[in-house]
Amino acid sequence: MFLPRDLIARVYIHLQNSCHALSSPVLILVALEPDAVCACRIFTRLLKHDYIQHKIVPVPGYADLERIGKEFIAPMMKTRGGQGGIVVCLGVGGMADLGVILGLEPEDEEETFGGVEVWVVDSHRPWNLSNVFSGVPLEPETETATTFSARLPHGVRGGRIDRDYRPGKGGIIVLDDGDIEEDLTTEKQAFLALCDMPEIEDNGESLGDSDDESEDEDVENGENPAVHAGTKRKSWSLDDDSDEDDRPRQRRRSNSSSPIPDSPSRPAQRGLISRRDDAAIFSDDRRFEPPSAAQGPSARTLRRRLLRLKRENQQKLEKYYRMGTWFSEPISSMMYALASELGREDNDLLWLAIVGVTSMELSGRTSAGVAVSARVGDGRPVSGWLGVRGARIRQLFRDEVRRLNPPEITSGRPSPESSGIIPTTARSPEDTSIRLSPEPKLLLVRHWSLYDSMLHSPFLFSRLKTWSETGLKRLHKLLAKMGVSLVQCRQSYTHMDMQLKRELRTKLLKYAALYNLDELVPSIDTDGKDRGGAKDGWGFVRSWGWRATLSAQDVGIIIGALLEVGKDAPEVLAGTGRPILASQAVKAPMDDSARTEEWMPRFWQAYDALEDIESLKAGLPTAKYLHKAIFTTGTTILKKKQITHLRAFRMCVVKDSPDTTLFNHPGALTKLALWIGEALTEQEKDSTGKLAFHGRGTPFVVAKEDQNRGVYVVVGTGGGGGPDSSFLDREAAKKKAQERAEREKRRKFKERIREEKRAAKRAARGENEESGTESEGSSSSDEDEDDDDDEDLLGGEKPRGYGLNKFGTAFQDVVQETGGRVRIDSFEHCVVEVKTEDLAGFLESLSLKSVVG
Repeated sequence: MFLPRDLIARVYIHLQNSCHALSSPVLILVALEPDAVCACRIFTRLLKHDYIQHKIVPVPGYADLERIGKEFIAPMMKTRGGQGGIVVCLGVGGMADLGVILGLEPEDEEETFGGVEVWVVDSHRPWNLSNVFSGVPLEPETETATTFSARLPHGVRGGRIDRDYRPGKGGIIVLDDGDIEEDLTTEKQAFLALCDMPEIEDNGESLGDSDDESEDEDVENGENPAVHAGTKRKSWSLDDDSDEDDRPRQRRRSNSSSPIPDSPSRPAQRGLISRRDDAAIFSDDRRFEPPSAAQGPSARTLRRRLLRLKRENQQKLEKYYRMGTWFSEPISSMMYALASELGREDNDLLWLAIVGVTSMELSGRTSAGVAVSARVGDGRPVSGWLGVRGARIRQLFRDEVRRLNPPEITSGRPSPESSGIIPTTARSPEDTSIRLSPEPKLLLVRHWSLYDSMLHSPFLFSRLKTWSETGLKRLHKLLAKMGVSLVQCRQSYTHMDMQLKRELRTKLLKYAALYNLDELVPSIDTDGKDRGGAKDGWGFVRSWGWRATLSAQDVGIIIGALLEVGKDAPEVLAGTGRPILASQAVKAPMDDSARTEEWMPRFWQAYDALEDIESLKAGLPTAKYLHKAIFTTGTTILKKKQITHLRAFRMCVVKDSPDTTLFNHPGALTKLALWIGEALTEQEKDSTGKLAFHGRGTPFVVAKEDQNRGVYVVVGTGGGGGPDSSFLDREAAKKKAQERAEREKRRKFKERIREEKRAAKRAARGENEESGTESEGSSSSDEDEDDDDDEDLLGGEKPRGYGLNKFGTAFQDVVQETGGRVRIDSFEHCVVEVKTEDLAGFLESLSLKSVVG
């Protein structure tokens, strides 16, 4: 069941009112990603404020989620001696059937959930519809309540929780960010129809074109519908002792530890024709009467209709699950919305939400799935991450920054930010405010030299092509035109000449158009392009007194590096000169449990760094080292032309690099794939003027061998098209349609003036209307030309699912077809692990699949 956005505070208020000293602690399951860590920090701040006990458990993947269900959640159930409780899933399990994975719906027990209530806050899509529209303990079956919808608890209607719902009985509660009510109407109707449908076996038989054909066949063969119905009852599966589950299930567990879509099944209930009605339908007086028009359709016809309806609804759900994967609103933004509903918002929570949202953009989590952010040329504005929703979230945060951090009263001088200078120091020793800053698309510019920041920026890497000698010369030429010497730009940015820093933005804008860098710096008030002071594209900066000043992008990069590499990694220690322990230097073969133990300390390092500025600053060397490795490895791959073009995507295997061990982590490998993918996208646009695959972009697959475990980690990313570019296409079409309407209005006005002049001339000279008719014909030809130029502007509407990342579905299809040893355990379904011996066959089968919607 799902909770509408305007009611998200109700469940927390109930927890606040019902919690006491002897209550079970709230169990928080957190994914190992920056957005989830930030959301966890926000949520625990709320719990600490209300003195609510809680326990945090990091969850790397589905296998660990299942283990946590057995170790932590099963003992909480009332049916097993517990007292119930609350489980909060942050970035965990939104795409899987949590009732099955967590063991809340045991097959050998009638009572489900056992008083355990699971809150699901996840940005991964598509939703598992079993969590959204079901996931609730049903009321006992009665004579009047036999269907699934009728047995839902009070306050739940069609899976939606209303204001009169009373928590406490257990179940799965999905916090809706608005997508469920707006976009899942068709899927909701299909799901509930399947839940209420009687059990019927589907043997894959052909149903023909219509039900009338089967009914006519019965009459032609001389079969009595009543007798036929009576003799065919065994195929209806009317047995009360059904092997099916008591609730619909959308996903089953495969041998690869991944959820696979399955068709929903209804709870065990009566058949289409109940047994107590048999006497009314099959009475002795009418059993051998010939069929008549007054009698209803035969049982065979009813069965065919029911089977056809079942297949239609299953196809709707299957279509939804196979659209691909994408991301919705970040969960840190949802947690900040919860804090705002409770009246608890402050600068600390706002900063955590900003960092979480920024990290989503940095890690390539877009409305088209894990993909390169859409960059649309031709002078049109770039929608980028999450499209319109992302722009609204950023604007909301900018408004919150202005509200919670009012500007200081100065002597009338404008602030440095308003003139385009990025702040590098605090205003005072006690300054902990958040400021808006015109952040350029450079990497860690406050903590690196200007040259290194530009060299390692993914934006400049793809636009200037700095992986080649020609690209490096282009970068040096840009710096020379700006009047910045190599000696000056290789110094730390904070120690650069102040006059250069003041003029940096102006010089970048002056030469940006020559190097295809139009989006390198955002607009400011003096540009005349800032819409009403909205500061579109501006970043966020926070100071911790004199100790540090960091942007939200800096913090997101550091937190991500801590999760993926860790500040105690041997490679990082070697780069910083710190001693390396013998246990850290030896890389012994590890199993999955050893890998999980290796990742757990990284989670707590990132979790602590969000509250401790010294720990955050200590993670800067890790972030620098990771991005140096990405630049070096990406340059090697592009220089040596190790990218292979297959039918459906491009691919490469990472090797021959001293830093390849870093990319054993799926997050680091995904960043490398996005880094190279953005360069390939720019190459496509430069060579052809548009994205390949009809605007969807060429997908990209990167594989890296983990020799310690004998597997290849494989990541599939989208090509840069998708819903963002589709929205921009629609907006451009609307704009052209408005221009066409304006031209049509002006044309009609001019035509009316000409007609009045012709009428005046005819009245004065007494001429006939033939000449006027000829003039009208010439003007109508102009109208036809305008129509021909603008036809089909509003056509070509992109279908639902256009441009989405479909690697997750393709991976599962390959596993089912080939039986390869593949493990799909990550919450990112575009990440899999393939046995080293099976990689060639896996990629060969994958190349035949559709990997972008």
